[in-house]
Amino acid sequence: MNAFPAFFPLAGRNVVIVGDGEGADIKARLFEGSPARIVRLSATQGADPAAYAGAVLAFVALKDEGEAQTAAAAARAAHVPVNVVDRPALCDFTTPALIDRGEVVAAIGTGGTAPLLASLLRGDIEARLPEGAGRVAALLGRMQSEMREAFPDLAQRRAFLRSAISGPAADAALAGDTDKAEALLRQAMTAQTPQAGRLRLLEGGGPADLLTLRAARALSEADLLIVDDGAAPDILVLARRDAPRVGSADIDAADIADRLAEGLQLVWITARDMAQSRADLLAASGLAAESLPQVSA
Repeated sequence: MNAFPAFFPLAGRNVVIVGDGEGADIKARLFEGSPARIVRLSATQGADPAAYAGAVLAFVALKDEGEAQTAAAAARAAHVPVNVVDRPALCDFTTPALIDRGEVVAAIGTGGTAPLLASLLRGDIEARLPEGAGRVAALLGRMQSEMREAFPDLAQRRAFLRSAISGPAADAALAGDTDKAEALLRQAMTAQTPQAGRLRLLEGGGPADLLTLRAARALSEADLLIVDDGAAPDILVLARRDAPRVGSADIDAADIADRLAEGLQLVWITARDMAQSRADLLAASGLAAESLPQVSA
């Protein structure tokens, strides 16, 4: 990792943009809908460090090299990180390709070396990130104190959150029904019903770009991965990094049944064309599994 990604709170803060024209307008559009106050400055105004008071970030979009250097120096004198359009050597940070879902923001960066690649990757990720994901995050944020009170144990709270994120309360939030979402989440907290275990079979022969959204979510939720020899490496990297992994030869039906009884979410990543045979094997042992096929190439 050559650069560390970080998120700056914007509520009540200024974002300074020095210059005019398309470059400055593009930077301003990044903050549309945000709570930040956008301050637009001319080159002359941008040369004064006092103009950056209260700013969290500064962007300089000036064609003249000398003016750009002066504005960047002024921002730094005010202890404000600065990005200078088309001049990486003058930048304290680079601007990532952004996916904005309100409270959920994803950023893809290449350190300024390949912005087109970042944009292409953004398109792939954006297709997998539901439009209402920010509403789910807002729901969990509003009810954070209630959840801590209901689940003082951190492990229990994390298990509840994993269940809630893929449960009916999250579905209601995704659909924009805030009142229903809050009521369902409170109902789940009151019931404190153990999360039901689930086993899902993922046809994992690759490539990863053929995964469905449901399959990608299953990988992110898995508590345990069962991996066949021949599973595609580019699919394995999409799974939770902290989820334990076992080879399919190292676990049997009884072990799987025990894990499901504990409420764990299991994903079996099969080798190419092996999903059906695995499903038949599990069914013969009395274990139900949801199949997650890839989309057609």
